[in-house]
Amino acid sequence: MSQETVPTTAALNTRELRDAFGAFMTGVTIVTTSRDDGQPLGFTANSFSSVSLDPALLLVSIAKTSSNYQTFSTTRHFAINILSEGQKDLSNTFARPSEDRFANVNWNLSANNNPLIGEVSAWFDCTTHAVIDAGDHALLVGKVEAFHSAGYAGLGYYRGGYFTPARVSAEVIAGPKVIVSAIIARDEKVLLTRTADNKWGLPSKEIGKEGADKALAELFGKYQPDASASFIYSAYNNTETHYQYISFLCSAPEEAAAADGAAGQFVSLDDIEQDQFQDSAVASMLQRYRKESQLKSYGMYYGDHSNGTVRPLLS
Repeated sequence: MSQETVPTTAALNTRELRDAFGAFMTGVTIVTTSRDDGQPLGFTANSFSSVSLDPALLLVSIAKTSSNYQTFSTTRHFAINILSEGQKDLSNTFARPSEDRFANVNWNLSANNNPLIGEVSAWFDCTTHAVIDAGDHALLVGKVEAFHSAGYAGLGYYRGGYFTPARVSAEVIAGPKVIVSAIIARDEKVLLTRTADNKWGLPSKEIGKEGADKALAELFGKYQPDASASFIYSAYNNTETHYQYISFLCSAPEEAAAADGAAGQFVSLDDIEQDQFQDSAVASMLQRYRKESQLKSYGMYYGDHSNGTVRPLLS
């Protein structure tokens, strides 16, 4: 077996290394703290990771060349704000030099004196657990004292550009006859509708010329205005009708008003028999969702209305 020489650190091309690191898709966060005089500070970072559940720890890295380095490497507290898909401009604001990045931002001060930004996907209010030297960066390890998850789809970053899982998925949908549906869950129940023959179905709409994004927006407007799409949960073709069916797994903030009524109803899947769904494909998909939601580990179905495979996704 031949042996190859591994290049030393000195021989590495830093630009190419940065590009290689960029192949890893991440979320986008804003890291915040406040000085002793009350001035809020923050910067954009995608180098965020969970570390431990017990104790609850997370980390984010900061460059030693950053103007925020001295403050964040010595602070006793900081917060991680995970941006939602509509907050790209906010990410840019905190990534660029500015005298007051918080000037036009909706935020409030946490119990640990950290700025928490409004309309984010989630936030973590932390005290500083450790600061670890790591080459030209430092790792800020935080102990989570409080947190909140709003359920909004997150803003992603990949190879120097922003993306959202829902939008990227919607853009790859092809075919002249496509129907999108939304799996919107809350409190272990799913929002369902009644068909003309009194069967249970999902909020659905045929895609028009405007595309999947528009169709999803109309579904949310009718059934659950505060919902957002996370990722495609099922994609299959009906070989009899020649329609393509795309189902998005969606989320809605816990505090959002339920849409029970004529437009839809939140129903426990445990209370519905298989023959009460509008067709076997929907019944099979929601039966799978019921099992996967209990495990908090999801897959994506590819195939037709009767046969296919489930590919695992990250939980």
